[in-house]
Amino acid sequence: MNQNQNIPAFTVTDLNRYIKSLFSSDEVLSAVVVRGEISNFKTHTSGHLYFTLKDEGGELSAVMFRADAARLAFRPMNGIRVLIYGTVDFYEKSGRVQLYARTMMADGAGAMAQAYERLKRQLEAEGLFSETRKRPLPTFPERIGVITAPTGAAIRDILNITGRRYPQAKIVIYPSLVQGPDAPAMLRSGVEYFNATESCDVIILGRGGGSMEDLWAFNDEALVRAVAASKIPVISAVGHETDFTLCDFAADRRAPTPSAAAELAVPDGAVLRGKMGELFIQLSRSMEKRLDIAQFSLDARKQTLILLSPEGKLERNRKELTYASEGIERAIAALLSREQARLCAAVEQLGALNPLAILQRGYSAVRSGEGRMIGSVEELSVGQTVEVILRDGVVRAEIQETRREDLKK
Repeated sequence: MNQNQNIPAFTVTDLNRYIKSLFSSDEVLSAVVVRGEISNFKTHTSGHLYFTLKDEGGELSAVMFRADAARLAFRPMNGIRVLIYGTVDFYEKSGRVQLYARTMMADGAGAMAQAYERLKRQLEAEGLFSETRKRPLPTFPERIGVITAPTGAAIRDILNITGRRYPQAKIVIYPSLVQGPDAPAMLRSGVEYFNATESCDVIILGRGGGSMEDLWAFNDEALVRAVAASKIPVISAVGHETDFTLCDFAADRRAPTPSAAAELAVPDGAVLRGKMGELFIQLSRSMEKRLDIAQFSLDARKQTLILLSPEGKLERNRKELTYASEGIERAIAALLSREQARLCAAVEQLGALNPLAILQRGYSAVRSGEGRMIGSVEELSVGQTVEVILRDGVVRAEIQETRREDLKK
């Protein structure tokens, strides 16, 4: 102890105050630019950012207060290499050296790309980007939730497109920052709000175009997880054609622009009207065909009922009786015609056989006094009186002689 008698003794508070005075008086530490990689990144509820800046040889605690953080063009995250302008000071209460960041920028696009790819691989391995978990968009949405800046070009494009294509859809806007350190939390709150209230059928999450730093809020891990967990289908509509944010992979559908997102979210009314017209024509033709078939069936059933009804049976019987009567009449007529022909033939034959007809040809007939016709000489005797019948009268004669002769010779 004797050797240290000339060394002043300090309390911890006095020593920390002394060390702080040294830091405060150092011009180099009052304005420094430091390059390093962010780790242990945290956003306090106050809006302050707390993290560790490190490289291969060391680490340094750092803080960026809310007012400075609000001016950031991108969302800091673990693994990003950054350039920070600020001051180095000594925090008396904890006895800790700390970097107070005033501005921050990514240390080249490569650093942000590396952080992007690292988080993308992690979330992809967890299945957040799997196509199997993505759901189809509603065909005819009644309410569309839009999470974006309330005064930007994105919301104007969405309103114009939906108003022209499908004006019956209601647009529900959740206003949010779309860049800067506070943007991810506000965007995530919008997704959570629509899911909690179930106040829309589909969500459009997005903004207009910009640089990688401008779009960095849409690579926030918490926001990406909220999009993937949404019960309501989400369309990611960050305005860039070729580059993808992580929200694009987690969303159910990705649109290159807010205008394209509106076209995905609602059907085209003009196309629907055209299809409705075609369907109406098809329906009319189908109904006409069905009516024709039904009318044919009705007519057939009507005829069946007529046939089965008493009136139908009487009518059929009447027709059958008429037909039978006509048949009988035709049969009788035919029979009479045949009998008449036979009678005429018999009359002609009888006429040919009538002895009187023979008399007309110059022949005569002999009959006895009793009126019996004589056909042979053997029936006569000499002295017998007979009557000779001629064509025009009768002669009485007496048989004087009978002689038998063969007249066939």
